[in-house]
Amino acid sequence: MKKAGIVIVILGLILTIFTAVTVFTREKVVDIGDVKITRNKPHRLNWSPLIGIAVMGIGGVVYVMAPKK
Repeated sequence: MKKAGIVIVILGLILTIFTAVTVFTREKVVDIGDVKITRNKPHRLNWSPLIGIAVMGIGGVVYVMAPKK
């Protein structure tokens, strides 16, 4: 369980540092017979850094509450 807590803390740190991800989708612009024109349309996924801080807190709780050997 301690390893899981450390992984969750690292995931929370990554979520805090990187607060957005850009994903691209293909969109047809023109489709005439053999001629096909597409474009990449960007979509930005944003989240608050507070989510990363909350995930780090949960990871810390998991780490502390793990049974000792």
